[in-house]
Amino acid sequence: MNNAFTWLVLGALTLATGTRLWLAVRQSRHVRAHRNAVPESFADKIPLTAHQKAADYTIVKSELAMVDICLSAALVLALTFGGLLQRLSDVCSALAPVGSIAHGVMLIFLVVLLLSLFELPLTLYRSFVVEARFGFNRMTPRLFVIDLVKQALISAALGVPLLALVLWLMAKMGDLWWIWVWLAWTGFNLLVLLIYPSFIAPLFNKFSPLADQALAGRVESLLARCGFRSSGLYVMDGSKRSSHGNAYFTGFGAAKRIVFFDTLLERLAPGEIEAVLAHELGHFKHHHVWKRVLVLLAAWFVLLWVLGQLIGEPGFYNGLNVTTQSTATALLLFALVTPVFSFFLQPLSSLHSRKHEFEADAYAASHSNAAELVQALVKLYQDNAATLTPDPLHSAFYDSHPPATARIAKLSARLKTA
Repeated sequence: MNNAFTWLVLGALTLATGTRLWLAVRQSRHVRAHRNAVPESFADKIPLTAHQKAADYTIVKSELAMVDICLSAALVLALTFGGLLQRLSDVCSALAPVGSIAHGVMLIFLVVLLLSLFELPLTLYRSFVVEARFGFNRMTPRLFVIDLVKQALISAALGVPLLALVLWLMAKMGDLWWIWVWLAWTGFNLLVLLIYPSFIAPLFNKFSPLADQALAGRVESLLARCGFRSSGLYVMDGSKRSSHGNAYFTGFGAAKRIVFFDTLLERLAPGEIEAVLAHELGHFKHHHVWKRVLVLLAAWFVLLWVLGQLIGEPGFYNGLNVTTQSTATALLLFALVTPVFSFFLQPLSSLHSRKHEFEADAYAASHSNAAELVQALVKLYQDNAATLTPDPLHSAFYDSHPPATARIAKLSARLKTA
């Protein structure tokens, strides 16, 4: 087991885990240090009690993140160097030959089940303790179980055939199997994008046509100005799970639809809703969704190529304490160690996402009322208890949206210019 790959993975895992814990501690300390003073630019918009609630919410989430980080590292160590993955492979080999599709599907199913069971207590604590403590959770235990069962059934219905196809391609397509797997993965993701709005999302939420005719007329006018066509305006009953509010558009082609959370409509004025929607349309007009999809597909292309180079190397398996070489164990080992290395690219991904958010804000300011977008953002930051004082380094690593102060400063500058 002790080879160069062993030390490479152990070193990267130690560095990544230590960095993640350090960033979580920084976030907690920074937010706590600024808990008792609202930033000057928000002093007339956010009351101190709301600012303190957001600080406390962020601190609790940071502390929970530290537990999650430690558990995730422990699971990677247990499955690899602890020999658990090899033991699971041995169990499956008693039911199906090693290297067969049946063996691979069973092994991957067992590992996914194990990881899900370990994540379940944290998920329950996050929903029914943390979110409930701060007044966000509206999910009942019954609904939680129903959602869990639905997710499992959908994952099995879509995932098992895909997994069987991937294992078959890996076994039958020679040295260039990774290109065929990438093509299959690309097709699968495009299919899910197409069917999600009409077939998967309605299994979890109720989508009703927007009933407010005045608001609908205002939205239609905005869509006409922006040259956007959709298959409809819908309201989603997000309030049955959480009081957090949001709006988004989903799907592509004829399946595009605009969705408002009912919690968002309850909180924002019509002009503010229009401004939020204009922001979402900005993402569409700048092709942000497709740009992200292309980046992900390119990343998967590179990752599968790397796996193609490693899959035949005994040191790859031995270095992670696995003696049974198979396509399934190769996939699992690669899935376990890749996040350890890709973590260090997280700041680039976050920077790219924040750039998109600024572009969408600028688009919204050009096609709606920038002042109402500012008002909407302030309400959303307050309602969602998003901290106004994140640690800059933690934010640079993780935040897909710019800090509130930066977003509103840019919008305010546009208002002054106008």
